[in-house]
Amino acid sequence: MPAYEPSKIRNIAVVGHRGTGKTSLVEALLFQAGATNRLGSVEQATAVSDWEEEEHKRQMSLSAGFCHVEWQGRKVNLLDTPGDPGFQADTVAALRVVEGAILVVNAVAGLEVQTTRLWERSEHLNLSRVLFVNMLDRERADFFTALEQIQSDLSEHCVAIQIPIGHEHELQGVVDLLHMRAYMSPEGGREEEPSDIPAGLADQAAEYREKLVDAVVETDEAVMERYLEGEEISGDELAAALKNAVSRDEIFPVTCGAATKNLGTTSLLDLIVEGIPSPAKKPLPIEVPGDGAAAFVFKTLADPFAGRITIFRVLSGQVAADSTLVNARTRGKERLGQLLVLQGKEHAPAGDGFAMGDIGAVAKLKETATADVLLSEDKQVELPQLELPQPVMSFAVTPKAKGDEEKVGTSLRRLAEEDPTLVLRRDEQTGEQLLAGMSQMHVEVAVERMKRRFGVDVELHRPRVPYLETIRKESRAQGRYKKQTGGRGQFGDCHIVLEPLESHEGYEFVDKIVGGVIPQGFRPAVDKGIQEAMRRGELAGAPVQGVRVRLVDGSYHSVDSSEMAFKIAGSMAFKAAYEQADPVLLEPIMALEATVPDESVGAVNGDLNSRRGRLHGMEPRGGMTTIRAEVPMAEILTYAQSLTSLTGGRADYTMTFLRYEEVPTHVAQKIVEQARREREETKAS
Repeated sequence: MPAYEPSKIRNIAVVGHRGTGKTSLVEALLFQAGATNRLGSVEQATAVSDWEEEEHKRQMSLSAGFCHVEWQGRKVNLLDTPGDPGFQADTVAALRVVEGAILVVNAVAGLEVQTTRLWERSEHLNLSRVLFVNMLDRERADFFTALEQIQSDLSEHCVAIQIPIGHEHELQGVVDLLHMRAYMSPEGGREEEPSDIPAGLADQAAEYREKLVDAVVETDEAVMERYLEGEEISGDELAAALKNAVSRDEIFPVTCGAATKNLGTTSLLDLIVEGIPSPAKKPLPIEVPGDGAAAFVFKTLADPFAGRITIFRVLSGQVAADSTLVNARTRGKERLGQLLVLQGKEHAPAGDGFAMGDIGAVAKLKETATADVLLSEDKQVELPQLELPQPVMSFAVTPKAKGDEEKVGTSLRRLAEEDPTLVLRRDEQTGEQLLAGMSQMHVEVAVERMKRRFGVDVELHRPRVPYLETIRKESRAQGRYKKQTGGRGQFGDCHIVLEPLESHEGYEFVDKIVGGVIPQGFRPAVDKGIQEAMRRGELAGAPVQGVRVRLVDGSYHSVDSSEMAFKIAGSMAFKAAYEQADPVLLEPIMALEATVPDESVGAVNGDLNSRRGRLHGMEPRGGMTTIRAEVPMAEILTYAQSLTSLTGGRADYTMTFLRYEEVPTHVAQKIVEQARREREETKAS
């Protein structure tokens, strides 16, 4: 297969809130373009882009799916992304390598919180955007209410270029306002040829076309002059002006349909190839010196059979099979064997390779990881940052089979290559292996994948809250370490002043020694000993932060003093000062947004109050209400189950880290006591 020219490529991320029908839309686009011979279904587990067992089980995307179609002589790369914020690493990465995004909106629920956040991220990345109002065949679906909300909350430049024919179960088709023609429901087949607009809809179609024309002509002075002089603007002229406006991010077209009925896909495909700019017109903002081949790795797959599969976007030149590139991070050479084109789980040979702007894959690279850049020559390149969120929830993991500890670590590290928001670490205090992720479901899915792909089964234990400790007042203490063993002894002596930092964040070490009472060479050792002591506070064994340490005095022995002695002295001084500095426990506070049925608002608010939550507002929207609150993480570790129970499974929520706050005294006492018991049990064992 010959490589596509950059001008013939379109890269599109399909994004939106969970449950908006993104995967169903991708399936409809594949079917309409002839890439598949039947319309895939999420419910029947036949979707091309959702192919993992965990996705079939939950009927939702848990990782990005990579597909492509050909339309009007262009190659359209479709990146089907997860809508659940717990799996947003792939969504963030996908938006980094495309020129355009389709934001899918549920016509029943309207504009939801995750879609708004993805709009803001797309705007930050300067992506061209198209909106698709989906599920218009559902009960309580309302295109015009959704449109008003989009224009109000996202941008007044979001303009309808289609309107529906009929509503809810009587949805029959859509009207293309550009060319004033109708596309009728294909009843499960490919969309039919356009027809005349139904007579009863002519006035409404004319009204919305006038709004479209007004918006488009404002972006083109030549067309505007003719329009103001009373000339008729043809559909083709309007389409050309719209295309330029979309590529310049001056207009964001709003389309509509029902993906599961393959309704609205023909005009959406036309809009993608005509309106979204190609890589030739809108190259990625990643600078690569010279004219050689360069590729940005934005996704890694841990395949148990094919090994590591590296997915990349070509930044410049052409990436060819059997070529050798240099990893800009490691400076090591990577030989690219056979290049692959991905269509869901299927891998096909890429033929001549990939030109600038295209997306491809290759298996079995040695050292290349997500966010690396591969170059044809060894050059200095500033590596792109994906700006992934930090994990917010940790579980202890233990293998079910004895002797599987090493397998667990190896398997989880391979999964973390695939999803960098999964972090595996060992708790120094308890010795436990901790797996951290973005949510409980995020961690559970990782464990399920590990069992299926690598045959390793583990048990998850209650999520651990990442408490911190700090101090509230100033204190002073001495750390004196003296040891005589017959030969050369050990001696270190230091005096420190410990004081709180206003923000409860960070650490400062201030050297106030005068006169050489502690030689310059030993002072960094005091700092190192203090920092080691800060890793486990005396209250609950949590890390200490938000302190300034001033090293003010001390003494040394010309023979017995050493760096190790002063390191131990620094640790002793910190522990003594810490006990006198009114230490307190800090807990993470999460910003929570829950979208619940109106009839469940009272129950959900009451439940949040019982969890020490602070309500910050409610926003009713089409039978649902979005509740915003701040809640301690410790109180919502298993919130998903409770919310499901309170709302009959009809609610959704997102949770993001906000800040740390002091734990109330009565709560802190229980946490400290529990930590003391765990320390005693660990010592006893």
